[in-house]
Order: sequence, then structure tokens, then C-alpha cells
Amino acid sequence: MSALQRFDARAWLLFAAMALIWGVPYLFIKEAVDSYSPAAIVAGRTLIGAAILLPFALRQKALRPAWSKIWWVLLFGAIEMAGPFFLLGHAEQTLPSGLTGLLVSTVPLFAAIFAFSTGDRTALSPSRTIGLVVGFLGVAVIVLGPGLAVQGGGGLVAVGEVLLVAVLYAIAPFIVATKLKDVPSLGSITISLAVVGLFYLPLGLLTQHQVPTVSSTVSLVTLGVLCTAIAFIAFFALIARVGPARAPLFTYVNPVVAIVLGAIILGEQITIGLIVGFPLVIFGCWLAATGGRLRVRDGVDELPPLSG
Repeated sequence: MSALQRFDARAWLLFAAMALIWGVPYLFIKEAVDSYSPAAIVAGRTLIGAAILLPFALRQKALRPAWSKIWWVLLFGAIEMAGPFFLLGHAEQTLPSGLTGLLVSTVPLFAAIFAFSTGDRTALSPSRTIGLVVGFLGVAVIVLGPGLAVQGGGGLVAVGEVLLVAVLYAIAPFIVATKLKDVPSLGSITISLAVVGLFYLPLGLLTQHQVPTVSSTVSLVTLGVLCTAIAFIAFFALIARVGPARAPLFTYVNPVVAIVLGAIILGEQITIGLIVGFPLVIFGCWLAATGGRLRVRDGVDELPPLSG
């Protein structure tokens, strides 16, 4: 039976919610960096998210187990949140939001490489290797191909920042699976958000040099409430409904949401390179992540991404 055929009505609703919720952060980040510094965005987003998740974590008694492995939790927070959230904000001062969302979708490509480097020889099977080649070829077409979605050296640096985010997002789940597998995810995420927020708070205050606009503030609050706190709650519900192997299927829809919203709301250009490269990236990511399987086994085949 196909993985999607196992979804019931509630699972489909959660799937659609996650496809939207983790497809829109790039739009809100693009709006927020208009008047907030990248550090201020990280501080605001994470502290808002932590404040909302804290009551749920306390009710589920998830904080104590996470605190018992605090150093691994902090490492997870640094790799999953502190680095990526800042790099995304800095990169989107230059890059279109849709392109940023698409570049982040290369996570499965880097996850396959990382899995192979840690001893999983099946991670780079012939079909998965083809997926890597196709996926990175798609990135090259988008960045350097017809229409030149990226302009100038600063744009290439921003692309590098977003691809680094994809690398970090690929590594973080391995920490959860190996070092925090017996720790409730809600506890690890709540503590990580709080610590990252407190770390960035003074940096945000020092780097915030202009009065924030209303639209940027609304975007920042939405990032914290919708794209962080509510997103994690919905993601946990989806995992509980369909399992950790099937839950990440929505990530193949996220780039579509990011590109469409960027074009419609922000008027971002859809270049020929983007039109040609986009399907290559998505197909390559799918092939690298699944090896070409149309079915998903009941076990934990792929580690789910933990944020958008």
C-alpha cells in the first residue's frame, strides 16, 4: 500500500497544514528582515515559540528528561536553530524567499551524504547517487542558469549560507536519533528554543538599529507563533498519526508553497532557470531520500526534518 493511501482525513488535514506552515517561513523572514536584524529575528522567533510550548512541555513532564542530557540538547539547538535561523535571516536580505525555500529543500541530499559518511553504505546506492547528482544539477541550473536567479557575489554567498542551513538541518535529526532518542522531543525543542532565544536576545538588541515596521513585527510574531510553536505541535500530531517515516512527505510540497507565495505576494521573479531546475531538485531529493521506493516501510526509514 502506498504511504499516502494510509492517511486518514485527520492526517491529510495535518499534512496540508504542515505543507503550508513550513512553506511560509521564508516569506515571513523576508518581510521581517526589512526592519529587524537577523539576530533580533532569531531572538523573537525562538522566545515566542518557547513561551507557547512551555506549558505543553510542563504538562507532559518533558523538560526533566531533556535536562538530563542538556549538552546534547544544546548541541541540537545550535545545529537545528541557532545557526540556521540566523543564516536564513541574513541570506534573505539578498535572496528571494521562494529561492531560499527551494534551496533548503536540498536537505535530503546532504542527509544521504552524511548517512554514508557515518557508515550507512546503502545511503549512496546507485539510485540515491543519481538523486544526488540530479538534485545538485538542479541547484546549479537555478543559481547559474537562464535568468540568473542569483545576482552578484553577495547572492552567491547567500546561496552558500542557505546550503549550509540545509547541511545543518540534515545533521540535526541524527543527533536526535542517536543521542536524544529516549528524550521527549517536546522537551528538547522547548529548552533549545529558550536557550537560543536568550543567547540571541542581547545580540538582537545590539544589532537592531531602526524602528521596526508594523508589517515586519507581524511577520516576526507569526514566525514565532505559527511557524515555530504551532508547527512543532502539528508535526508531533502528524508523527503520532502516520509515523515518523511518513510524516516528512509534506517537505516535498514546501518549496512549491514558498515559490508561489513569493511570486504572488512579494512579486518575486520566476526565472527560466527556476522553472527548469525546480523539478530537478525535487526529483533528486526524493530519489536521494527514498532510493526510488514508492512505498514507505513501517520502520523509521528516513529521519524527519525538525523545522522549517
